[in-house]
Amino acid sequence: MPFYQLAVIPADVSGRRLGLALNAPAAPPLATCSLEHPDGGALVLGVLGASHVVAVEHAGGRFSEQVSCTARSLGVDLPEHTEAPGYRLESRTETHDEATFRRLARELRERCARETGWLGGSFPGDDAALTALAAEPDGTGWRWQTWHLYPAVSGGTVVHTASRWRP
Repeated sequence: MPFYQLAVIPADVSGRRLGLALNAPAAPPLATCSLEHPDGGALVLGVLGASHVVAVEHAGGRFSEQVSCTARSLGVDLPEHTEAPGYRLESRTETHDEATFRRLARELRERCARETGWLGGSFPGDDAALTALAAEPDGTGWRWQTWHLYPAVSGGTVVHTASRWRP
C-alpha cells in the first residue's frame, strides 16, 4: 500500500492535544487508501495533518473515527480506552529515545510501502514526522491501528491507537 511524502505543514504537532470524534465531519484527507471487506462494504483510511480519519461504509450505514487536534473540539480528549455500540478504542502515548524513535519510523515507512492494508504519510522537515495506519477485516467488521509520530529535539513522542468496529 502507499506511503506518501506530503508537501504540507502538519496541522497537528502535539500528541498531547489529540482528541477523538466519532461520526463527525472531517477535513478532506491528504492521502487515502480504500479496502474492500470480503462480506461487502468498505473502509477508507485517511491521513489528515499528522492525524487520521477512518471511515466505514456497510449495508447498515456509516461509521467514522477521527483522531486529531480538530477532533478534540468536536468530541473529547483522546482517551486511553473507550467503547460505543460495536466500537472499541485503546490508545497509548509513549516517549522514545532517538534510536528507538527513528527505528520505529523506518519500520512503519517500510511496512506502508510494501504491505497490503497500510497507508502512511510523512511531513516536511523530518522524515520521522509521520502518520501510519493499518487495517484488516475482523469478522463482519474491521480492526485497525494507527501511529502518530512527533519528533522532538532528541527522540520523539508516539501516539498509538488500536480500534475495532463491528456492525
